[in-house]
Amino acid sequence: MTEIKIVDLLIVGGGINGAGIARDAAGRGLKVLLAEARDLGAATSSASSKLIHGGLRYLEQYEFRLVRESLAEREVLWSMAPHLISPLRFVLPVHSGLRPAWLLRLGLFLYDHIGGRERLPGTKTRRRGDAAMTPLAASFAKGFEYSDCWVDDARLVVANAIDAAENDAEILVGWSAVAAERVDGLWLVKLQSDDGKVRQVSARSLVNAGGPWVEQVLGLAGGEHKHAIKLVKGSHIVVPRLHDQACAFTLQNADGRIVFVIPYLDRYSLIGTTDVVYRGDPAAAAIASDEIGYLCEIASGYLAAPVRREDVVWSYAGVRPLLDDGGANASKVTRDYLLDIDRPDGKAPLLSIFGGKITTFRRLAEHALSELLPLLDEPDHPWTRGAVLPGGDIGDFAEFCAAKQRRFANLDPALLRRMCAAYGSRIDQVLADGLGAQIAPGVFEAELRHMREHEWARSAEDALLRRSKLGVGLGPAEWDQVRAWLRA
Repeated sequence: MTEIKIVDLLIVGGGINGAGIARDAAGRGLKVLLAEARDLGAATSSASSKLIHGGLRYLEQYEFRLVRESLAEREVLWSMAPHLISPLRFVLPVHSGLRPAWLLRLGLFLYDHIGGRERLPGTKTRRRGDAAMTPLAASFAKGFEYSDCWVDDARLVVANAIDAAENDAEILVGWSAVAAERVDGLWLVKLQSDDGKVRQVSARSLVNAGGPWVEQVLGLAGGEHKHAIKLVKGSHIVVPRLHDQACAFTLQNADGRIVFVIPYLDRYSLIGTTDVVYRGDPAAAAIASDEIGYLCEIASGYLAAPVRREDVVWSYAGVRPLLDDGGANASKVTRDYLLDIDRPDGKAPLLSIFGGKITTFRRLAEHALSELLPLLDEPDHPWTRGAVLPGGDIGDFAEFCAAKQRRFANLDPALLRRMCAAYGSRIDQVLADGLGAQIAPGVFEAELRHMREHEWARSAEDALLRRSKLGVGLGPAEWDQVRAWLRA
């Protein structure tokens, strides 16, 4: 066992909230250690709908604070990471049997104005004959086009962790917290790696960013269970590209839910999500047959081209840890977050995060530190608004891509654009010695080496499904080639 290290914050959980808090705290000069049992963003944070959005349907649930904060964050996050986040237009068709056109337009008016939108274009009416309406079945004569943003969710987690590490945070991937107790005014936490190594860390505060495991971490630390959570599984399917329009579609359903159809990886369409109450290990979450049928049925009811089960080339599922309000409808459980501090008799604080969504991670981190730092006699000086993430200092993305195309004129433009979107200004670091050998179709040594040495990737899944989506469409033999290279 190594010598005990003392830190200001020990964060358990390397999803978007844990990584965001680590970045914010380390940037303030605090000593930070983040322990993640599996991989950065391995669970909920890499299984989202890949959107930075306000949540249009949350207006119906009177979640005005959450919607306002989320809408305000869209352009903040876009400016922080213009390589990972980009504007996306959505078409919301008017369905004669569901919400009337006037109600949709009223909701979109609020959506346009309550969040301080500055750069994103506002809502427009679309009618049959407009290009954006062509992928829809002929029965849909009218729709509304509005703005939100797309995000590479897993890379957003990694970018926050990189920024934290570059401000001297220690990021431990493959390390679980197995014991925690308060000793002499500090937390004494035992960490164990997945290869059996053990170390102890003393911390002035403990942050429980366990996501769907938040209650288990709370129990490990002996904290009081003040809030119940409901685990809700959201599943997505990926099919060959359904249309050639640049926009996404927001589809209403009779059960009150909405489903998105989103352009994905140039060649595909992403369809999701579902809301199913989940019981079991969140790490084992997978899409069920009836969820596939549900998503195919809704998409087929709107689009001119039907979506069939056999079209599905990939699927994924993630478990959201939402605050349990006792209701039976999983889709109506709030997506807002709650921060809870356990500090009996003035002892070392434990801050637990319940709920949340990827769009609000930066504000959540600010709120968490504003609650925690006064207890540590540390000043609260927020700094992340306006501070770009690693790779984000590129200005206009299209102009940045054009400049890199001139510099790396020998590379395929589509490959280079994908790499610009993944690494931003750090693409020069990735390509310093060229692409190297091609390990599998589209998978090159340079990227795998960068992911392993600078982004904590340890497995083929880390590299091909989180740090990138290069694994979508690869066969078993090609996956094995990547595994062999990573083991070498």
